[in-house]
Amino acid sequence: MFLKYSQELRDFCGFDVVPDGSKFTRFKQDFLLDLQSMFDRLVDLTEPVCQKLNPALADMTIFDTSGIEAWVTENNPKYANRIMKQLKAFKKSHNLDDSYDPYNAAYGSMPTHAASNQAIQQMYINGHFCYAYKFGIVTNGLGIVRDISFYNKDFLNAHPDIVVEKKSDSPDEDKSLADSKALLPVLIGFFKKHPLIEPTTFLGDVAFDTIEIYKSLFNDIGFRKAFIPLRVKLSMEGTDYTVNENGIPCCPHDPTLPMKWEGSKSHLKSKIPTMKFVCPKMKWEYNPANKSKCRVCHYDNPCTTSSCGRMIYIYPEKNLRAYPGVEQGSQKWEDT
Repeated sequence: MFLKYSQELRDFCGFDVVPDGSKFTRFKQDFLLDLQSMFDRLVDLTEPVCQKLNPALADMTIFDTSGIEAWVTENNPKYANRIMKQLKAFKKSHNLDDSYDPYNAAYGSMPTHAASNQAIQQMYINGHFCYAYKFGIVTNGLGIVRDISFYNKDFLNAHPDIVVEKKSDSPDEDKSLADSKALLPVLIGFFKKHPLIEPTTFLGDVAFDTIEIYKSLFNDIGFRKAFIPLRVKLSMEGTDYTVNENGIPCCPHDPTLPMKWEGSKSHLKSKIPTMKFVCPKMKWEYNPANKSKCRVCHYDNPCTTSSCGRMIYIYPEKNLRAYPGVEQGSQKWEDT
């Protein structure tokens, strides 16, 4: 359509006459791998441009899944409406209460893929059901697309673990589970194709809040920071203190008092990164006897016999969910 109405675009492409649609289809089929190589090469060529525009945003990696809706019977509104009417009538005839949701029930009763093509999968996109060619997309913080991986037959055969059997009544949970399984294969493949692009900062939604994903992002791929909202409340096992929603240890005698952060420089021989937190009631006071400053705890009910108060050392690598390279709830976290 654009070629038909744009003389400038036809001149750029070298067309005197717009070819038939069938010729474009044959061209795409014959040169599919070459087109893929061209787009991959464009990513490498445009990376320096992105870095010049905004290095911080260019270093971000954002992943999501989506789909291209196909021309199939299942995408006809009448198809879904017919099922909805049947289920609403079923609810009314059986006097079911509001716990029965015809919308979710319709999702569970629909087939997992289109009858004409198994690659056209049932999806839940932007609040509605559809049948689409599913793909994973990687962008940077500037919103520029870096990679698109279609979940075609070859991709699914190479990564059979990303296929998720749908639940009968939870489209949101299905999408979250499918997204989390698709994340790592796509990212690992992307950074293998583009070794000059460094995995610095990852941004993702709550679907990626799993211990396994954090470990893979940091240890296998090499990310330094991960901005992922928490799905489950943080907890620390084997300690006499609690942590708040941002991963900050709280006073053992008063869980409403977060301890004060005092640096993250490691003084260990192994150089393992550590985060140091001190008593929230601690103050630095000047000692005229030796002309130096020292910590003094002013809590009425101290949890330690030390005059400087309780100190807690955290090893981020042991709990990447709580300490993903950036303090959760901090100004930097909110700004990102």
